[in-house]
Amino acid sequence: MDQLLQDHTPRVPPRIKTSQTQEITQQSSQDDHQPGLTARGALQSAPQTTLSSIDGDSDDYEEVDASYASVGQGNPQEREMSLQVPVVVAKGRYSSLCSDDEILDDDESSVWEEPGLNSLQSSIYLPNIGRLASPPKEDSSQAPAVIRKGWLDKNPPQGVLYYQRRWVKLDVDYLRYFDNDKQVYSKGIISTASVTNVTSVGELKFEVITSNRTFIFKAESEAERNEWVTVLQDCTRGRQRRSIISPSLPLTPHFKGYLELKGLRSKLFTVVATDKVFLYKTMEDYRIGVGITSIDMNVGNVKVTDRRSFDLTTPYRIFSFIAESEQLKDQWVDAMRDSIGEALSNSEVADRIWAEPSNSSCADCGAPKPEWAAINLCVVVCKRCAGEHRGLGPSISKVRSLKMDRKVWTEELIQVFLLLGNERVNSFWAANLPPSEALSPSSCSDDRRRFITNKYRHGKYRKYHPLYGNQKELNNALCINVQCSDVLETLSLIFCGADVNCSTGMASCPSPLSLANTHSQRLQAELLSHNQNTELPCSEVDAGMEEVHFSAPTCVYHNGFLFKTGSMARAITERKAREEFSRRWCTLNDGTFSYYESDKNSNPNGVLKASEIVCLAVDAHEKHGYDHTFELYSESERLYLFGTDDPNSHKEWVKSIAKSFIPAKAEPILRLGFERIGRLKCKDGLNLQTSKVGWFALVGSTLHAYLENSQGEEIHLRKLNELSIQQDNEVLVLVERGRTLYIEGERKLDFAGWCAAIQTAAGSGGDTLSQQQLTDTDIPVIVHSCIDYITQCGLTSEGIYRKSGVNSRVAALCERFRQDARSLRLREGEHQVDDVSNTLKRFFRELEEGLFTSEDGGTWLTTAAIQDASMKISQYQVLLNKLPRVNRATLRALINHLYCVQRFSELNQMNLHNLAIVFGPTLFQTDGQDYTAGRAIEDLIQFYTLIFQVDEQQLKKQLEEITAIIQVREKLNTKFPSTEPGGHFICTVYLEEKKDTAEQHVKIPASMTSAELTCEILDRRNIVVKDKEYWNCWEVIDKEEMERPLHYQERVLPILHSFGTDSHLLIKKHVAMEAMMVYLASKVDPSKHGIMKFREERSILGLGLSSGSFHDRYFILNSSSLRMYKEVRSNRPERDWPVRNLRIYLGVKKKLRPPTCWGLTVVYESKKQEKPERQQWYLCCDTQPEMREWYATFMSIQNDGDVWPQDGLQPSRASRVLPDTRHGNVSLIPLRGSENEMRNSVAAFSQDPLALFRDVR
Repeated sequence: MDQLLQDHTPRVPPRIKTSQTQEITQQSSQDDHQPGLTARGALQSAPQTTLSSIDGDSDDYEEVDASYASVGQGNPQEREMSLQVPVVVAKGRYSSLCSDDEILDDDESSVWEEPGLNSLQSSIYLPNIGRLASPPKEDSSQAPAVIRKGWLDKNPPQGVLYYQRRWVKLDVDYLRYFDNDKQVYSKGIISTASVTNVTSVGELKFEVITSNRTFIFKAESEAERNEWVTVLQDCTRGRQRRSIISPSLPLTPHFKGYLELKGLRSKLFTVVATDKVFLYKTMEDYRIGVGITSIDMNVGNVKVTDRRSFDLTTPYRIFSFIAESEQLKDQWVDAMRDSIGEALSNSEVADRIWAEPSNSSCADCGAPKPEWAAINLCVVVCKRCAGEHRGLGPSISKVRSLKMDRKVWTEELIQVFLLLGNERVNSFWAANLPPSEALSPSSCSDDRRRFITNKYRHGKYRKYHPLYGNQKELNNALCINVQCSDVLETLSLIFCGADVNCSTGMASCPSPLSLANTHSQRLQAELLSHNQNTELPCSEVDAGMEEVHFSAPTCVYHNGFLFKTGSMARAITERKAREEFSRRWCTLNDGTFSYYESDKNSNPNGVLKASEIVCLAVDAHEKHGYDHTFELYSESERLYLFGTDDPNSHKEWVKSIAKSFIPAKAEPILRLGFERIGRLKCKDGLNLQTSKVGWFALVGSTLHAYLENSQGEEIHLRKLNELSIQQDNEVLVLVERGRTLYIEGERKLDFAGWCAAIQTAAGSGGDTLSQQQLTDTDIPVIVHSCIDYITQCGLTSEGIYRKSGVNSRVAALCERFRQDARSLRLREGEHQVDDVSNTLKRFFRELEEGLFTSEDGGTWLTTAAIQDASMKISQYQVLLNKLPRVNRATLRALINHLYCVQRFSELNQMNLHNLAIVFGPTLFQTDGQDYTAGRAIEDLIQFYTLIFQVDEQQLKKQLEEITAIIQVREKLNTKFPSTEPGGHFICTVYLEEKKDTAEQHVKIPASMTSAELTCEILDRRNIVVKDKEYWNCWEVIDKEEMERPLHYQERVLPILHSFGTDSHLLIKKHVAMEAMMVYLASKVDPSKHGIMKFREERSILGLGLSSGSFHDRYFILNSSSLRMYKEVRSNRPERDWPVRNLRIYLGVKKKLRPPTCWGLTVVYESKKQEKPERQQWYLCCDTQPEMREWYATFMSIQNDGDVWPQDGLQPSRASRVLPDTRHGNVSLIPLRGSENEMRNSVAAFSQDPLALFRDVR
């Protein structure tokens, strides 16, 4: 409950920045001294001193200059940190520590000094000397989570005319307000349980109403006011008053009554409740829930100072109390000391439980710092979820507090919660939880009750044990398991039906509990003891469930000496020297890996169960001080490094450990010479809703995978189209032809290792062709990228391949390609044509084994000397077929490219002979002293169509398209010209977000619609459109910070014509479409009217509107026009626009400072040929639903009610002209964008001999 509505609260940045706070506070202070105010509102301030830390020199609190001061103090840094007490010399009226709304009389000035207190323990009322310790970070174990906080103006005290600036905090129990954001103790508190209503009033104001008091606050903007009202209403809605006696306290008071606080004549009603002390002005205020402040006793200390006096000391303030009698003083002191003990002891238990990171979030809703636990279910939960757990009854959930139920928290029970933790326990209770049914901290009570009932009473989301439904085998497995340390397995067995009180068949140990005690398994015994009478989840056993018998896993036994380092919680980034290893005797027996100080010891130094091992990594030879090492990764995010100098011993250990934790269904991967093997969760393109457990092995550049309910498969990492890591989601994305695999990071440690290993394996692994990163047509990416770039940017470059590039740039390009060719994108302007051409030549010259292979290279040269042309061609074909697959595909691509280059020799001066001179020595790696190598290359280019059996028509088509590229480049200036009617263009389209890895290059025919383009992109990425999903093509204009969804029948090509350089197309879901369609279906009248805030792009004569602000205007939208009136009563519209000429965008650029975040940008374009007109203006709505309704009405009117196709998106391709897949096309230049994007314009080639440009990079 501590995090109630946290997720629901909009994340609005503070309206007052830190740099402005001082000015505002000073202004507020100056206002306090206005001469026109009464004595109650204007106070005389006096010199102020500060209070130091109690210990004088504490490391826990940083000292700052934040002294106590009165309301009228001028320096905001010296204002009172907590309860305000005025500094006065003469008797008068002043604002006290009590609520702003009421004033207490002051005492004589003599009461301010306590001779019995030194500088370290001065009174709360203006300490004499020293410095005040600054408040530390909030103690999360004590303070409820803050739902919302910020600056507000609060209604003034009685008799004062001005509002007072207050720092306001809201948590689930109280609304608190302070003089400033540095104070620890509030100036006033309002119990959320006592709030009867929260309403907006007047301009920027809202009221918080209790049974007999009304508090008025004022925000800086309407949006901020609305957010406060919404959060307060949600926080107070449905809160029942706990009792008529104590509605304000969440806990039962232990002691209460009146105490005099030194310095005030009036007494304060003081309440000691568990680990806090509350101060109220009167008992009536206590009963209605309106007080002054609360004091956390975990930082308090009580000291008797006089017969009826005592001090409550905290690091931030000393409270000096006077009781009515000595007897009452003793009772107050005892009560407060008990409260301190309660706070300290409870905090200790909670802090220990929270030491397990997953226990610091609620197991059910994820709320932070949960303070309750179901001790039999082994889950830590928040206050709100604990209430629903109680509703299940103690037979299902035994709810206990981490802070109050001290006796129940034995050392064994604490160790159980630390061992399991919410994350591991939820791997059982929530293993099959659909994301749509998951709770959040802001979920309502009904949702919590439904979820918790399903989760624990019905066991709906639990992970079913393989023995589920077989009572005998479950009981047998329980008796076996309680003798070892696997507590999670015991939990799984119990809540899948094992009988905790079953007979073991042994007279000495008749029950599983006695069996656990006999084998000294204290944690197992603790879990069993809390579930003796637990009512198990009730759900019907599947009638078709086969009976499964419990059997031990395959027995793997191995032992011997290994050298081990200390276990680590982070990846190993540096070499471990031999001195860092210690010799250990290691054993692997029945799924348990243990290591001992020596082979003589009987007690292991550590134990690792096979079921806890998630990954085994084999290190490279001599990576560490020992020649052969391997790493083990555990479920608990620990890494264990072992080593040996014996390769045979190393091999046996790796084989044995892998066999112990790899299941039988994935056994084939054990026969591989893997570098890394283990378990990962993943999703594929066919099912992105649920994750599957997979067993993976990395062997060289191939990733072998065995997924649930599927056969083994291989993923060739060097042939991936895309490899990326989504850091936010911790997902590794592998895109290959026809499929996308998402590997999820359950645990950060081993997932980071997998990512690094896969990325390394996917890179270039050596200097041979087969070790390069390849396209799916087996062409090295470096060759593909260079040919692609030169085809688009360099075919008209005179002396291409003959002129030298800059050596340093060529070397840098080669190195970048060698590191990761897939990620390098050649861009015109950034990379020079001659540098790229020389990079390609250098790659072939330095290629190990050469393109023609060292074995057959001489035969190719001999063949060039054959005089008979037909015999020569036949011999070339024989040699071509003998080449390895990658060599053959690469040679085919290169010769096709050189053939195209020489066909345009009138432009580049590189005829057949010139190319042969350049590439002969390069490809055959000779010294170039004779023309033999050149003759062979000349033959391959001259007889290209015969040797490679190329279709003449397809080759002709390719050359025509390259000609078109050259012609467009000649016309290119700053923008690409429009094409002839019916022409096709290449456009860059992004999927879901604008980034390089999400871009797609699509040929756009003149007839292509938005829906067809959307289907094209989704088809490419194998994304299946599901019911109630509204994928849409969006026009996004980055500079204007606006976007709009294209209508599904809207033509894409005209949009491209109007594009600027800061615009792009984006395919993503239209999340509001469902709500818009529901709204339109409910409308009878297609028109709409209402008030919106309006701003023109510039000032408009006659309207009286400045360009610097938004103004309220009344709008009427009907089937023909949009009319704007100055107000509702106006008869004549100020403006009238034809609705068909309007283009509506979502969003308003931030520099205009829109009053709300729900804005529309409207662009008006006239259709007059003689004088085209364009206007742009902005509208702001008060709420998101209102903006959605206006936008839906615009779309409906402009498209005659046809907003979305009735049958949803249909992948129709009738209007698209598909490329010939036998040889493919070199595509035209894109319509928009800079010259840097030209290299991305080549569309996909298919799998034929000319498939050079299939993957655009």
